[in-house]
Order: sequence, then structure tokens, then C-alpha cells
Amino acid sequence: MHIRQYHHNDWARICAIHDAARKYELDASGLADAFLTLEQTGAAEGLFDATLLVAVEDGIVAGFAGYTEDEMTWLYVDPARYRHGVGRALLRAVLRAAGKPLALDVLVGNGAALALYQSEGFRIVETISGKLAGNERFAASAHVLQHPGQT
Repeated sequence: MHIRQYHHNDWARICAIHDAARKYELDASGLADAFLTLEQTGAAEGLFDATLLVAVEDGIVAGFAGYTEDEMTWLYVDPARYRHGVGRALLRAVLRAAGKPLALDVLVGNGAALALYQSEGFRIVETISGKLAGNERFAASAHVLQHPGQT
């Protein structure tokens, strides 16, 4: 697997990955009806305000992650490649690249994502409720996690 910077020609592939994985994420959190595509929400959610990385496996983009100065804002993996280490590889690449503490939010109910983040050193600092990012018509609860940064 190779982790590299996002290129504009990755757009269609990351849309497909996001849309497939987002359905799993929302379903696990009881929010299946809140689904919107990356094409519908990416710009408003600040996708391109983040530094974006993609994981390439067997010549195909298998997942992507995004981060800002203090937050990991995106991590999605092609569901066909779940449990193959793609998410962990992207998470570790983001932590190395950021080199300092990062926060992130995980929807309550998304146990697989929560377990991954906690296994890499993130800790829950609070649980919040409000509007679902990307589809504010829905209420949601999320765990806010913090990572101390690479040492």
C-alpha cells in the first residue's frame, strides 16, 4: 500500500469511497436517512480546506483521509477493503504528517471507527449533540476524541 497526496483526478474514486462508506457509518449510528453524497456536501464541509491523503492498493485508491492544523476531518475506506489495514495506514500517515495533537469526531454508534481511533491513542474527551455535519436537518451525537500527537 502506498499513501500519497490527493490529486484532482482522484475525485471520482474518493466520491465512490465516501458514498459507500458513509452509508455504513450513518446506518451504524441510526442515521441512514441522513445520507448525502460527497459531491453534495464536500465543499460545504470543507473537504478541500484539509490536506488530503489517499491510500493506493493494487493501483486503486482504497481510502482517503483529510486533516487540518488541529483536526482530522475525513477518513473513509472502500467497504470492500475494510479490515485490510487501509484505515489504520491512513490514520498513522495523518498522525505522522501532522506531528502534533489532533482532534476528531466520531458518530455515536460507529463502534468500528471508535475502536480504530482508540487503538491508535485517541481518547474520548467529551460527547456532544447537535446537528449532523453535512446534513443539518438531522440531530446527531458524536464523541470528540483527542490524540496527544507523535512523540
